[in-house]
Amino acid sequence: MLAPYAVGVEDSRGRRYPEPSHPYRNLFQRDRDRVIHARAFRRLENKTQVFTRRYSDHFRTRLTHTMEVAQISRTIAGALDLNVDLVEALALVHDIGHPPFGHAGERVLDLLMRERGEFFDHNLQALRTVEDLELRYARFRGLNLTFEVREGIIKHSHDYSEAQHPELAEYLLDLRPPLEAQLIDLTDEIAYSTADMDDGFEARLLRLSQIRKRVPVFERYYVEAEAKYPDAPEKLKFNEALKRVLNRFVTDLIENTARRVQQAGVTSLEELRHFPERLAGFSPEVEEERREAKSFLYEALYNCKSLEPEKRKAENVLTEVFNYLLSHPQALPHGFQERAQNEKLERVVCDYIAGMTDHYAEDLRKKLMTGKKAES
Repeated sequence: MLAPYAVGVEDSRGRRYPEPSHPYRNLFQRDRDRVIHARAFRRLENKTQVFTRRYSDHFRTRLTHTMEVAQISRTIAGALDLNVDLVEALALVHDIGHPPFGHAGERVLDLLMRERGEFFDHNLQALRTVEDLELRYARFRGLNLTFEVREGIIKHSHDYSEAQHPELAEYLLDLRPPLEAQLIDLTDEIAYSTADMDDGFEARLLRLSQIRKRVPVFERYYVEAEAKYPDAPEKLKFNEALKRVLNRFVTDLIENTARRVQQAGVTSLEELRHFPERLAGFSPEVEEERREAKSFLYEALYNCKSLEPEKRKAENVLTEVFNYLLSHPQALPHGFQERAQNEKLERVVCDYIAGMTDHYAEDLRKKLMTGKKAES
């Protein structure tokens, strides 16, 4: 039984191109499966989350991060009696628009586009990917996902205005997204704040003493783990503390979201959509703990000097590839050359680069730069 404010699959606004119903999969289950089978989804395996393979092969990639977000999201959705199938589809697709080289790649691609009067937004890129760039079906471009998944792609973490983005007008920009979509940005935060702390510690870029001093919620649980398992190796005590942090964030999100919905008096999806603010959220206490952890990670990990070489490499690779392709559009694959006849070249180049894996971008740079030298 779903909550009265959950999205019922029978109430879906359907697909852009109507299709016959499937005998044993509902609309959102088919959306989930289409995302999983998409080439753009598979490429997430070789896109950096935070650490490149210079550190280890077992650190998170954009794909394994996505899988962790999906797992956390399903758990929370089930506890709140929301539509688990819709939540899973949204979690699996939420990062499909990210370019290579993690956030460094995203920043440089946005900068390159802004220098030309455009911009890069990974949510809007995800929508372009599933609407147009994926080519799997003879009848239509894209994956032909349901309205609810497409709406969630652009609204799960950001509110867009119709004045600034008239092309998104069909997505009810003046209304709140369903709780299924509201959860995704929060589960994303839970997943990466705990996973990045784990990977940072394993990479020896974060010290245990440093984490214990700067992240009070972790320290509290580490003291408990130390008392319970005094003879355990340090890493296992670290693991015990970190999983308790994750559990605290998940439990609080479930309980506080349910509390906020009840206090708001929301009893239907329509009421939830018209409510003046989003209702999914952490309690003030846990939100402060999450902010402390995130602030620590930005200061001690994301902006640490040890990762600067990877960031500079990403900037150089993407900048050189971007500029070369703008000057030599004939080097684009045939399909992108055709697109450039009807769209701005910089957007077509951006689409091509955003879909690349880390190593493909590096290999292409070497190939293009070799050709450039031969020309000169």
